[in-house]
Amino acid sequence: MIKKYLLSTACAGLAAFSASQAAAADEITVAYFLEWPMPFQYAKANGTYEEEMGVKINWVSFDTGTAMSAAMASGDVQIAVSQGVPPFVVATSAGQDLQAVDVAVSYSDNDNCVVAEALEIDKTNAGELNGKKVGVPIGTAAHYGFLSQMAHFGVDTSSLEIVDMAPADGAAAFAQGNLDMVCGWGGALRRMLDHGNILLTGAEKEELGILVFDVTSAPTSFIQEEPELLSKFLKVTADANAQWNAGDSKDEMLAVIAKDAGMDLADAEATIATFTFPSAEEQLSDKWLGGGAHEFMGGVANVFVDAGSIDSALDSYEGAVNSAPLAAASN
Repeated sequence: MIKKYLLSTACAGLAAFSASQAAAADEITVAYFLEWPMPFQYAKANGTYEEEMGVKINWVSFDTGTAMSAAMASGDVQIAVSQGVPPFVVATSAGQDLQAVDVAVSYSDNDNCVVAEALEIDKTNAGELNGKKVGVPIGTAAHYGFLSQMAHFGVDTSSLEIVDMAPADGAAAFAQGNLDMVCGWGGALRRMLDHGNILLTGAEKEELGILVFDVTSAPTSFIQEEPELLSKFLKVTADANAQWNAGDSKDEMLAVIAKDAGMDLADAEATIATFTFPSAEEQLSDKWLGGGAHEFMGGVANVFVDAGSIDSALDSYEGAVNSAPLAAASN
C-alpha cells in the first residue's frame, strides 16, 4: 500500500490546479509550506521576487513534499521551495524528471518522531514500540527519519500499524490519543511535543548519518527553458538568507516571516531558531551540491528500497542535482 501511494503521488497530477502549465515568461507558480518560517518569505511578502524576476508569481502552499512532486509532474508548479529530500528522491526514483537546484534549509532538530508520554518509551526501551500505531507523512523527510530510527533501534516496522498522515493531521490525532507515535515537522512537531517525547535529538540523529535538509526543486524542462528566470529566483532567495544570517534585521524580518507562515511570533521564532540556511558559497561546496547531496540521496533511496517503499534506486543521483542555476546566481 505504501509503495503504491509513493509511486502514484510521484507521478499523478493534482485536480485542484489548472491542467495547463503556466507560461513561464509571464507567470509561474511556486510551492511552499505554511508553518515553516524561512527568510525567503520576507522577500515573498515584500514582492521582491516579482520585482527582480519581472513575472507574476502564484504562491501555493502544500502539506507535503509528495504533493509538491505531483503538482510539478502535472505542470502546475514550476518551482518548489523547501521540498524534503526523501519525497524528491521518491519522485526521481520513480522516473520523474526533477532536479534540486539549491539547499533550502538544514534542520535536524525540526523534523522528528514523538512517542506518546503515557507509553514512557525513550531511547533506552524503544523496542517496546513493536506493534504500536504510528502516524507518518509517507514519502517525506519525516518518513525517512522514522525508518532510519526504527532500523537503529531494531523495531520491526512490519509489526507497526503505519497510517499516512500530514503533520497537522497527525498532531491533532496524537493530541486526541489516537496514535502511539507520530512524525512531522515545524509547527505541527511543536504541538506533538506537548503530548510526548522524542527518541533522538537532532545531534544524535546526525551522528547516525540521519541528515535532514530540504532543497529547492524544479522540473528539468523548466530549468532548461528558463535558466535565467530560475537564477534570478535563487539570487533573491540567497540574498534573503544572507540578510537573515547577518543578524542585523532579524526582528524586522521575523515579524513579516511569521505572518506569511501563518504563525504567531513566538512559535515562528522558536521554529526558525532550529534552522540553518547555508550561503550560496557553502551550497556549491563538496558538502552539498558539489557531491554530498546526491550521495546522500542515494542513501535515502536505499533505505526506502530496503523498507519496501520503492522498487529500486537510481544508479546515481548526480543527474538529479543541478548547481548551474545557483552558480549563475552567485556570479
